[in-house]
Amino acid sequence: MEHDFWHQRWSEGRIGFHQSEINSLLLSNWQSLDLAEGSRVFVPLCGKSKDLLWLREQGYQVVGNELSDAASDAFFKENNLLPERVSAFGYEIRSVDKLLLMTGDFFALRPDHLEGMAAVYDRAALIALPPEMRQQYAQKMCKVLPEGVKMLLITLEFEGDSGPPFSVPGQELESLYGGRFKLTRLQESMEGDRTEVCWLLVDKG
Repeated sequence: MEHDFWHQRWSEGRIGFHQSEINSLLLSNWQSLDLAEGSRVFVPLCGKSKDLLWLREQGYQVVGNELSDAASDAFFKENNLLPERVSAFGYEIRSVDKLLLMTGDFFALRPDHLEGMAAVYDRAALIALPPEMRQQYAQKMCKVLPEGVKMLLITLEFEGDSGPPFSVPGQELESLYGGRFKLTRLQESMEGDRTEVCWLLVDKG
């Protein structure tokens, strides 16, 4: 999937992956990470998710990454936020009160961009990518995340290979992240013929 694919989806409003409410698995499982107040949390391919606001309301410093400038603009406008905006590190950066959104290519991230991150919340990043890109994504994530980081990861499981979003079974997830993280399946929720699964990933150190 090239960048143009996602830019077109946002420009045409074809964003069925967007959830207008806070994700229920986030609400019921976030405490499993046991983070200190004020910890930094990274949200990759965040779109205009309201989950960003919920995380900030819990007292965390939230850093999102999104490819689409239209999505980033929509997030702040729809939530009546007036961010400061600068260009730095190859990204367009919008920030306001413990919430920072880096607009640009995820695969261009460097370890210093995510320095001090205590956790990752991934609801719509991994499942947005086809198989070959999921491997690249996981490898990049492991490369740029600091030691000791934890992750709350939400996947989908269903029959077939249609997408996005794509089905990512537990066996594949283990092959992607099992080398660095201990994976625990926390909870699942049925939505029609699809199962939404919440995973806790803890750095083996």
